[in-house]
Amino acid sequence: MQKRTEIMRIAEKTADDVFKKAGEFLREGKTVAFPTETVYGLGADALNPQAVKQIFKAKGRPADNPLIVHVSNQSQCKQLVSTFTPIARKLAECFWPGPLTIILEKTDMVPYITTGRLETVAIRMPANQIAQNIIEAACKPIAAPSANISGRPSPTTAFHVEEDLKGRIDAIVDGGEVEIGVESTVVDARGEVPVILRPGKISAEDIQQCTNTEVCIGYAKKDHMEKPLSPGMKYTHYSPSAKVILVQGKAKDVSAKIADLIGNTNENQERAGLLLTEEIQNNFPLEEKLSIGQATKPEKAAKCIFAGLREMDSKGMDLIIVDGSFTEKGIGAAVLERLQKAADMIITTPRM
Repeated sequence: MQKRTEIMRIAEKTADDVFKKAGEFLREGKTVAFPTETVYGLGADALNPQAVKQIFKAKGRPADNPLIVHVSNQSQCKQLVSTFTPIARKLAECFWPGPLTIILEKTDMVPYITTGRLETVAIRMPANQIAQNIIEAACKPIAAPSANISGRPSPTTAFHVEEDLKGRIDAIVDGGEVEIGVESTVVDARGEVPVILRPGKISAEDIQQCTNTEVCIGYAKKDHMEKPLSPGMKYTHYSPSAKVILVQGKAKDVSAKIADLIGNTNENQERAGLLLTEEIQNNFPLEEKLSIGQATKPEKAAKCIFAGLREMDSKGMDLIIVDGSFTEKGIGAAVLERLQKAADMIITTPRM
């Protein structure tokens, strides 16, 4: 039986009324999707096991995939975290509110369904004012993974949420397109050295400068995969229905390889959609292509890559070929990590 999903568009209603109603829904144990600066999240009361269960049910999310708990102020952390470590304090001072999730030891108040049966909890204070106001109105910490069917590309607009979850959740707050477009950086801050478990806009260099310590990259380590501390580490993520091929390397080599792939699709009578950087898009006079910005400025790719995958899917493409020639510095590393998880095949041309 489908739910009635209420769509609350801030552009059409008084914002305070939207925040108040969304807060009431969350206090009642209902599910509400809302924008953050990274992607849209599907929220429920993080301390209410029955409410959190509705997130897993709506998304079809595996039970051992932990959720990120969103707070509107640091006082809410006291009921979530047993010890706020010195590293965590430095990170919070530098990056909260913002796109950084911190993992610490949980308190007994946090139910195991929220943490994927782990003794740790992932917490974040979003910078998006709509998200902040909704959490404030709820007067509760809010568990909120991305508001999509599990495994699908993350939603960067309310329309994407409707595509996946209308009829499965109680409400969607439409706050327009998100600012960043990829999920938060996740850092395990329990020890003396911060460990990045998922890359995001806040880079390893940013974290090193903030904490004045070495930084460990943990998202490629297999020991984390069996019992993941962070979302996005174990399961297939960000994937459209169409087959995705990611081509990485220098622009010239990537362009040549994509041309070969298109030749093969023509022979097989497959429909191919292209997501291309500005540097090579003019090499392909095809209708089904989208720009993902300059290779040296991956901020646009971050903002549009999930929407691009969804658009090509909606057009019925058999294959989506993605240009991965943009820089791996900063948020570029996060975009490539997401694309690598979305891809059915990764082709790496030589980087000389």
